[in-house]
Amino acid sequence: MNLVIYAVPFFLRAIVVELAYGIWRHNNTVRLNDSVGSLFLGTLSQARRFVTLGVGGYVYYLITQYFSLPLMDASHWFTWVLAMVLYDFCYYWLHRLGHERTILWAAHVAHHQSEDYNLTTALRQTSTGWLLGWLFYIPMYLLGIPAEVVVTVGSLNLIYQFWVHSEHIPKLGWYEWIFVTPSNHRVHHAQNDIYMDRNYGGLFILWDRLFGTFQEEQEDDPPIYGIRGPLHSFNPFKAITHIYVDMARDSWHAANWRDKLRVWVARTGWRPADVEARYPRSKPDLADFQKYDPPISHQVAWYAFFQLIAVVVLLNVMEATSLSYLAGVALWGFLLATTVTTALWLDKWPAARLLRWEWLRLACAAVLLGLGVQSGFSAALLLMAAVYCLINAGAVIVLAGRSAVDDLPAAA
Repeated sequence: MNLVIYAVPFFLRAIVVELAYGIWRHNNTVRLNDSVGSLFLGTLSQARRFVTLGVGGYVYYLITQYFSLPLMDASHWFTWVLAMVLYDFCYYWLHRLGHERTILWAAHVAHHQSEDYNLTTALRQTSTGWLLGWLFYIPMYLLGIPAEVVVTVGSLNLIYQFWVHSEHIPKLGWYEWIFVTPSNHRVHHAQNDIYMDRNYGGLFILWDRLFGTFQEEQEDDPPIYGIRGPLHSFNPFKAITHIYVDMARDSWHAANWRDKLRVWVARTGWRPADVEARYPRSKPDLADFQKYDPPISHQVAWYAFFQLIAVVVLLNVMEATSLSYLAGVALWGFLLATTVTTALWLDKWPAARLLRWEWLRLACAAVLLGLGVQSGFSAALLLMAAVYCLINAGAVIVLAGRSAVDDLPAAA
């Protein structure tokens, strides 16, 4: 059983509590723009099942049917303990290679792009991990661990990792030696030289101690969060695809055919020498590090918050409704368009360009609403969608008026 969906209400409440605690202690670690960007990525990650095919699940089925050891008893405690430990062992190697190999880093990088470290960062998840990540859990099925046990312990592992994404929790004594904690996971998200590519465990930090990848958090070297090639955008589509795009460009520009292929399997950071010479990439100096934080108006802030609520509601409707594949793809496309256009407001794109995309998106929403009427969706859902369109249209008009005022020349 996938327990993550049942944990979402707790996640959202915990985020509110963390925000309130940070404000109360005058140490708020939550920014609206960065947090909205993280939650948009989390929403898209949960929605990707409406457009992707379950290749890994089919392979697991074939292994269970024809190649595995006899299935273990799912009602026996030993099966669950073994599964919990083995799952985290497999996760360690997926996570480690997800940092050490570019093709896997391309899927994982979205989780590390946030320059803040708070509970919304925990929900900043990939939408492309399904492409290769399933390969690392094949040993569990070969050993005969039932699929329902694998899925359940996997979701418990992910739920456990939620709370460790916080700056407010200090070191936890003896617990630090065995389990992943906020302190040793802060190290993992930092881009300081001393912290790079360390602490990969999901539940147990013992794997890092065993395989030489452990690093303790140092008081005299506070973590600087983010990635060495900063995204400088809250656009979720760019966040998901930018490493794939970089690999494709390097492969295209490489003169040597071996290098063209090596780009896709090389260690993270490797580039063909000729490509590096012609298209160098600069790395920012961490001594002058500044978070990406373009100033936004109160209207844009409220608009982003409104759209965040809207996409979360839409995802819940999609999860609770029996949709055809085409309907799922259409709603996923609208979800993606909504998160991208909203993020571009946070990036301070020119309002004139954004407004054209906003009206096009709302026109598509009207078409989807009409198709919903034809498909027999409930009156309550259709009314909710209509209200959303009206509120969104009003908000766009307000933003258009605001941008017109901002574009007026200053008084002499």
